[in-house]
Parts: sequence; structure tokens; C-alpha cells
Amino acid sequence: MTTSLPRARARARVEGVVQGVGFRPFVHRLAGELELDGFVRNDERGVLVEVEGDPRHVERFLARLRDDAPPLAVVERVLAEAVEPEAAGAGFLIVPSEGRGPPSALVSADVATCEDCLAELFDPTDRRFRYPFLNCTNCGPRFTIVRGVPYDRPQTTMAGFAMCAACRAEYEDPSDRRFHAQPTACPACGPRLRIEGSLHSTAERGQTPFDGSTAERGLTPLAVGVAALLGGRILAVKGLGGYHLACRADDEDAVSALRARKHREDKPFALMVPTVEDARELVVLGAEEERLLRGRERPIVLAPRRSGARVAAAVAPHARELGLMLPYTPLHHLLLADAGTPLVMTSGNVSDEPIAYDDGEALERLGPIADVFLLHDRPIHMRTDDSVVRAVVGRPLMLRRSRGYVPSSLPLPEPAGRPLLACGAELKSTFCLVKGTRAWVSHHIGDLGNLETLRSFTEGVEHFERLFAVRPELVAHDLHPEYLSTKYALEREAAAHLGVQHHHAHLAACLAEHGEAGPAVGAIYDGTGYGLDGTVWGGELLVGGIAGFERAGHLWPVRLPGGEQAVRQPWRMACAWLQEALGDEPPPLAGIEPKRWRAVALLARSGLAAPETTSMGRLFDAVAALCGIRAEVHYEGQAAIELEAAAEPGDHGRYELPLTGGPGHDARPPAGTAGLVLDARPAVLAAAADIASGTAAGVVSARFHDGVAAATAEACARAASERGLGTAVLSGGVFLNRRLLEGTAGALRAAGLRVLVPERLPPGDGGIAYGQAAVAAATFEEGSGAS
Repeated sequence: MTTSLPRARARARVEGVVQGVGFRPFVHRLAGELELDGFVRNDERGVLVEVEGDPRHVERFLARLRDDAPPLAVVERVLAEAVEPEAAGAGFLIVPSEGRGPPSALVSADVATCEDCLAELFDPTDRRFRYPFLNCTNCGPRFTIVRGVPYDRPQTTMAGFAMCAACRAEYEDPSDRRFHAQPTACPACGPRLRIEGSLHSTAERGQTPFDGSTAERGLTPLAVGVAALLGGRILAVKGLGGYHLACRADDEDAVSALRARKHREDKPFALMVPTVEDARELVVLGAEEERLLRGRERPIVLAPRRSGARVAAAVAPHARELGLMLPYTPLHHLLLADAGTPLVMTSGNVSDEPIAYDDGEALERLGPIADVFLLHDRPIHMRTDDSVVRAVVGRPLMLRRSRGYVPSSLPLPEPAGRPLLACGAELKSTFCLVKGTRAWVSHHIGDLGNLETLRSFTEGVEHFERLFAVRPELVAHDLHPEYLSTKYALEREAAAHLGVQHHHAHLAACLAEHGEAGPAVGAIYDGTGYGLDGTVWGGELLVGGIAGFERAGHLWPVRLPGGEQAVRQPWRMACAWLQEALGDEPPPLAGIEPKRWRAVALLARSGLAAPETTSMGRLFDAVAALCGIRAEVHYEGQAAIELEAAAEPGDHGRYELPLTGGPGHDARPPAGTAGLVLDARPAVLAAAADIASGTAAGVVSARFHDGVAAATAEACARAASERGLGTAVLSGGVFLNRRLLEGTAGALRAAGLRVLVPERLPPGDGGIAYGQAAVAAATFEEGSGAS
């Protein structure tokens, strides 16, 4: 008599980033290895799998679901339950996806071309040799092509490309690397390149007309594009999330022409180089910079430029760093390999506009800039710009979080009781959707200063709401009534509204990212934020946590003569600070017409059209103007960025920013202030005196940076000691400054404080939406109303 072996069956729900990352093929292989029957499918929540067989093998299978998951998968939860066994010997199948309920499956970010695909790309014997759109389950487009979940080909912009027999065979073969790779394609059935553009316009620009007809004489579109680049032309390239504008990085005329046509006077251009070895010829790479460059996200990485780096001066004027990235699509790899030289690879837009991504829109908007267009026929569903990051003290510091990182979610320390939307600020705009403890921070959208950017913002919100099935019942926003993001939030009448103070959002974002609720002391430094008292805040010392805060101190307040004009013309802030420090009208700076100087000084004295501000960003502007570095700016933060770049690395001492107010201080801060006040007047006077005596601007910059760092650390340490706190937060856009951040953090650690700095989100306004969401989740549950 024979006894059948016992059988067990389990149903497992797998949640996380498990669609479009090769998870079902992995499950299929694992079940086969363990001789299990059952099935696996995608659905609106993630992956559902049932397995049946030897109970020990079922148990081992469930454990390995998490432990052995594919490299691109992020398994957050495996919820398993025992179910009744069914008939043995049915085998294991991948069955069609289901989408019966509201979607909650996570979508993967776009992933750089993997090594296996690269080997095929450059293998003359491979059927995908030099095919610009090859990919597999381990790499390729995801977020930028997905229209909905479950993540299957019909839900992507690849829906219009029917697979050929060879691709279909790979797609259906569980042992193949392209098994259920949704964007898979080949030259016979997939997207194709084409050349178009404003070739006729080159003659009008004084150039020899580019012969686009060469494509008809046997040259591929790629070869035409490379020839244009090598010939000094500007090439518009359709990438993953939008268009790039490219030219030779070592061609001064080409780079200068791109800068002029794009209306981007000074802001540095990003570069793309073929390999890390090529990057090392241009910049000094530390271990963290190299890790970031090689990462599957492929961000633009800022690193110190080498003396004599062979790039045109117009690539990054007045900058000590270059922003470099490696190719992240097969098309980029082919362009760089064939061109054989580093390329400028900057966003395809006119200054201050969002990146172009629709073909018709790109041809219209970029026509006056590009000489040639290298396009393809795979639609982009969601425009997504390149991410930008730098390494500080061996850790990443995010400047712009976008392609490669989005739409990965971030957790919140406390769950939101209702679905919510946070609308962010005005500059470096992002939004954030929340369901429970999961927060989806959007890609970088830009400055909400024009209709095109606002349209990109609203379209992005609608797409995320559909993709993640979030119907906001609460909408959080900045307190500034004139921000377009605030107006958009208040127009959403079906939801409750919650205003969150700007700098509180910065503090909350950093705490929430690190999984903490506070309390902590925070130095929150930026350019502009609407204060609770109606003034312009920006150099704030806060104490509190996600649920609430108090203003424990701030920078000495001065006038902002001319309002927004003072942001664009830093010499105005130099005038205001000198007048505040001297108590009288100072002599004008070199190069500033005395009549204009006197008019601005009058505004600062009278307060007419000159709101009060504690902005640390504007103090940096003032010192940059005093040093003769920048009297007017062409992009946000330019004066402070160039002041940092000018700073000499050696130790030259520091200027004093004494603390006034608070216990143990006799000096009186201005009326209406409370708590500790960082008095920058002595530092401004010292900087002006040094410049007048011939001290180099680089030395003055170094002394100023180190003085601000020391004063900030002292103020934070004092506030923490008075309240028995052991944690300090450094955030706000000013802390993108490497020297300031390293100096302040080092001094705080020396004082015994634990220091938290944003890492997964930008310290600047790109992290504001997440902070608003964290505050809204906490305070709405407590019913405390607006912050």
C-alpha cells in the first residue's frame, strides 16, 4: 500500500515595486526549482501568487519571495495564507493580469540600460545590434511610458507596437531575460528613429545649411545626428522623459550658440560622457560620486572640475563644479560612442519652461534652438527631467529628484487618516499624494511662473491620482496667497484645505524622511517663505516637530528694497544690509549708478515697496554683490552659487555673527523679534572693509561662509540646550551649499548634537510638498487646523 505525500497550498499577496521588474518570471523560475504547482498574476495591488506542493518547499518558496527578489524589485510586504490544496500536477503558470479593484500597485522608475543589453547593443552578431530601443526586465523605460496599472503592455505607450514572432517567443519564454518585459522590441517590430527639424534655419543663422538629405543616401538617422554634432550643430534628441538639446562640449561656438538660443545666460549645462573613465578626465570623483554616476538611476552628478578640463568655457561659467551623467538609454550609448567626445546634454526647453516631450510641441518650441531633430515614434506619457545630485561628506545631497527616482514612494512616520494631496511651493515645484503611510512625491516640474509649467503641474497631479487611485479629501498648501500652487489647492472645492508654513514644511520633510516626528531644533535657510507674521522669512531657527513648531530665532531682519527686484539685483540687498549696519546711507558699489543707489537706499529707509525679510539667501546675495561677484542674476540662486564657487578652500578665519536676544544676551534685537537673532551686520561691515582694502573676494567668501556656519551651529546648540534636545535639522535651499553644510554640520556634531540632513529629497523647495503632507497627516488627525 502506497501513501501519498502531504501537500500544502498557500496564497501570497506581494506588495511593493513588483511590476515591470521581472518579478513574475522570477516567481515562475522559483516555483519550477522547488517543483511547485500554481500560478502568478499581476493585479491592481501588486502580484498575487498561489503555490502548491511539498509543505517544506512551499515554506521555502515564501521565504525566498523576499530574500531572492530581482534587483529592481522592492518587496515591502508578503501576506501569505494557507488555502485548500487542489489537483496535483497542474504545473505553474503566469496567468493574465486582473484589475478589478482600485489600483495600489507601485510603478517602477525608469532604469538605465543593463550590462546584458549593452553587450547585445554592441554585438554585431546579435539581432538587436545597434538597436536604440532594446531593453529587458532589468532595464528600460517604466514610469515615462506607463498609462495605468496593472503594468502590462496595453497600459503603456508601447501598446501600438505589435511584437514580431521572435520578440513574442522571448516574451513568452519563462527562461528568457525578456519574459514579460513589457517594452521589449527589436528593429523588425519596435520604435524607429527619424530625422526632422529646422534644417532650413541654419542658413538664416549664418551657417552653411545642413544637408538632411544624406539620410536618403544611405545614412541612418543616428548617423545624420552624429554628423550634425561633430559639425558643430545643435541636436534635439528625444530621450526617455523628454527632449535634450545636445552639442559638442569642447566646441565654444556651439555651446555659446546653444546658450544664446536657449536664453540661458550663465546657468551651467549638464554633460554626458561615455564612461566613468571619461568623467575622471573632467572632474575629481570620490567614491560616492562614482557610485552615484554608475547607479541605475543615472542622475547628473556634480563634482569638482579638473584644472584644464577640455570643455568649452561657456559650459559652466563661474563654476568650480561640472555636472556629468553617463548614458542611460541605448540611444545615448550609441550617440556617445559614435561621437567619441563628451556632449552637452541639457533639458530641451527655453529658459524657465518645462522640458518638451510631445513631438509636435518639441518641433515648435525647440525649432528656434535646434538645427536638427533626432526623434522616435515611441510616445512619452509623462515628461520627466534628469535628476541632479552631489555628494557631501560621503552622502548624496539631492538637488533635483526626477527621472530614475520617481515614482518611488516614501513612507510617512504616521499614517494619513484620509487620502491627501500636498501642492508644494512655487519654485522647484513638486506635489505629493498620500494614502496611509505611503507618500508619492512627484517628479521635478519647475517654477510655476508660466502657463506651460502650471499645465504640466495639473496634468501630473491628474496622472498620479489615476495611477495610484488617490482621491484627495484633504489638500495641503503653502501659506503664500499668491503662489499658483496655493491657488490651485484652494480651487479644489471637494476637499478640505490646510495651510502649512513654508519653513515648518522644510523641517517636517527632513524629519519625516528620517522616520522621526521630532522634536528637534532646525536651522531652515532659504530665499523666501511666507511667515506667520506676514513678513518674508528665510533665515529661521525653529524648534518643534511634524505636528507643530515655534520660532526660536532668526536672522537679523532687513528691508527687501523693491521686493522681487531685490531678488534679481543683489546689489539692492548689499545696499539694504550696509544701510542697516551703518545706520546711514552707504557709498554706492562700483558699477552701480549713484542715482539708482540713492533711490534704493531711500526705499530701504522708508520701508516703501520694501518688505521686511530675514532671508539668509538674500544675505548671501548681498555679500556676493559686495565682493563684485554678481550684481544681477539670470537664474534663481546664482549669486549664492557663485559666491560658494569663489570661496578659497584654505582656512582664513571667519567673520562674526553675534547672537542677540534670548537668555544671557544684553544686546537688543530689532523691535518685534523674539528669541535668538543672528546679527549679520558686523559680518557685512567686515566683508565690505576687507574688499575695500584689497582682500581677495575668495578669502572674503570663505570668511563669510565659515562665520555663518559657526553662528548657526552656536544658535542651534544653544536652543537645543535650553530645551533639552539632542537633534538638529539643517534644511532649506541655502543648505545646498557644500561649504556651509559641511561647516555647520561638523560644528554641531562637535557640540554633541545628532544632525539630520535631507538625502532622498532636496533640501530646497523640491521637498516642500512632502513636508506639507507629513504635517497634514499629523495635524489633521489631531484636528489642530493650520500650522
